[in-house]
Amino acid sequence: MKTKLTFVLLIIFGILFTSCKQKEENVAIEVVNMDLVNDEFPEQKAEVMALMDELKQTINDGDIDKLISFHAYGPKFTEFKNGEPRNDGKENEEYERSVFGNVTEVVKFEYDDLKIAVFDKVANVTFHSDFHFKFGEDESIVNEQISLLLVETENGWKCVHEHHSPLKKEES
Repeated sequence: MKTKLTFVLLIIFGILFTSCKQKEENVAIEVVNMDLVNDEFPEQKAEVMALMDELKQTINDGDIDKLISFHAYGPKFTEFKNGEPRNDGKENEEYERSVFGNVTEVVKFEYDDLKIAVFDKVANVTFHSDFHFKFGEDESIVNEQISLLLVETENGWKCVHEHHSPLKKEES
């Protein structure tokens, strides 16, 4: 009786071991080749464009807190503007609150020559600003070359770097 039981247990163990091994062998890993430089990433590009449209509406609405929420402030955040030394997130937030918090009217807010380059979870947005703001009766026109570096986070695309340079005026 012990011999039969041992034999049956060996057969059952062999069948279980073989079926488990067969399942392991059938697992395949699909490798997705991604060309970060040349692939377009159309879904992410559309998301970034929607963010740029939302940013424009936020500026027009004067919603400063929402404007600030587009940033991922932290130790990696940087900003360059007006040829001055690099700013951090705290300085950027203070500047944006003081400037955009005092706009009384957005006369024009256009992204000229907009280009969105997506590299999977990172996007570089470049454009020439054609912004016309009123501060009371005074109008300010901002024509700059602007680069925004965005990263995709759990909370959507967020800006981690801004670069502003004066746009050379065309001579007439």
